[in-house]
Amino acid sequence: MQTVLITGAASGIGRDAARLFAAAGWQCVLVDHNEAALHALGRTLPSPASCAHVLRTIDLTDAAQVASLRDGTPALDAILNNAGMSDASNTPLVEQSPAQMARLLALNLAAPAAVIDACTPLIKPGARIVNVSSGAGLNAIPWRGAYSPSKAGLIAQTRALAAARPDWCVTVLAPGFVRTELVDGLIQAGRIKPENAVGKIPLGRMALPAEMAQALFFLATPGAAPLHGQVLAFNGGSSVFGGSQRFEPATLEPLPLDLPVRLEVVGGDGAAWQALATKPATGPHYDACLDLSPLSCKGPGLLQAVHAAAVRFHTRNAQQASLTLLLPRTRNTRWQDAGDAAAARMLVSTLACEWGGRALRINALEVPEGLDPDSLHPLLRFVCGPAAQYLTGQTLVCGSTALGDTR
Repeated sequence: MQTVLITGAASGIGRDAARLFAAAGWQCVLVDHNEAALHALGRTLPSPASCAHVLRTIDLTDAAQVASLRDGTPALDAILNNAGMSDASNTPLVEQSPAQMARLLALNLAAPAAVIDACTPLIKPGARIVNVSSGAGLNAIPWRGAYSPSKAGLIAQTRALAAARPDWCVTVLAPGFVRTELVDGLIQAGRIKPENAVGKIPLGRMALPAEMAQALFFLATPGAAPLHGQVLAFNGGSSVFGGSQRFEPATLEPLPLDLPVRLEVVGGDGAAWQALATKPATGPHYDACLDLSPLSCKGPGLLQAVHAAAVRFHTRNAQQASLTLLLPRTRNTRWQDAGDAAAARMLVSTLACEWGGRALRINALEVPEGLDPDSLHPLLRFVCGPAAQYLTGQTLVCGSTALGDTR
């Protein structure tokens, strides 16, 4: 049995994550300041056969209460620092006092570190630590106080933790717009206009909390190890979009997140990836393609290889499918050739923006030479499949070199 600690568990993404982990047989340590909502959730969760879930009513802005987590908490395989808050005051930053910003900074930035400090004696070797930041930590959102600074700080803090604790798997989930109670409240208050938000998202929709729960579930498993030190920007492509045109609202509903995958491996020797290739004979499924052809590019030509793979995929898939590319992780290239890999990565992002209206996704994984293919199988199953339908336009850097990457 595995055990996960989830903060902010009583609502939104945390609540959906708790339900997913409990259904999968994990023991859950659920932390929230809302005692009534927390216990209402606890009553609905299936419990593992050998033990019960642990419910902790804690104000994470209170250092003494956070420190109490080390008492009565079982050994942990994963920690999900999901709790957070926004600023709905609409007060300009220069008019805010340090006291006004204090609680937001305490919850969004100080609390994740405090939770990890309190629980360090309980964290098992090889455990997974996931801090939930936001797209606001990648691109500034004005009129929401210190929300963006706090989330940017959490990304930097997480990367520093990853460097300090290579014995754990430490990652950041950066959601885009998710239709949680918090976002619904901002919509009702007129702080967010859904049509404006969707207009900047290539996939043309907000995410479901259940989609973020799926991402958290994957990041809490050993299969996330290749992403140590990485930010998973799970945002429908909004973080890679830089155009001025508006995207139309999606006309295609997301497919079931647990739909079987029909995955095809093309573009190279598929022997090492054969375990991934699946073709359900009948019934509904999600079409996905893993293209290995860019891996053969040892010098210039990566941009052309990515383009050729995209053309092949596009001729065979009209909508609601994914293309995942494996790119070589190269170092010490001639300066004259240095632009090719960057151009290829931007091509992935640009294609994601052009394809989003049909729910066609494209992502890439940069892999160092000699990386064991088996270590990538769980990650590829997630990225290629329907549980990651809100992930597009991203190039993820895999392996030990990822931590030093500053892109």
